[in-house]
Amino acid sequence: MSVLSSDTHPKMEALQIQLWRQASPTRKMHMLAQLNSSAHTLALMGLRSRYPQANEAELRRRLAGLLLGEELARKVYGELSHAK
Repeated sequence: MSVLSSDTHPKMEALQIQLWRQASPTRKMHMLAQLNSSAHTLALMGLRSRYPQANEAELRRRLAGLLLGEELARKVYGELSHAK
C-alpha cells in the first residue's frame, strides 16, 4: 500500500483508512462538511490577512472568486468594488 502521509506511522495510517472505509455514508458526508467548513474558514482568514481594510461584503466577493473562479464570480456577484 502506498503512503498517504509521510509523517504518519504506517500502522496508524492503515487504521485511519480502515475507519474511513467502515464509516457510514452519513458519517462520511459529515466529515466532508466539516472539511469544507474548515477550508472556507481558512480561506477567509487568508483573505482578511491580505485585505485588512476589506469589509465583509468584499471578503465574501473575494471568496467567491477563489471558489468559483473570477469569471463566474464576476458574472454572479459583479465586479469587486474595492479592488486593490
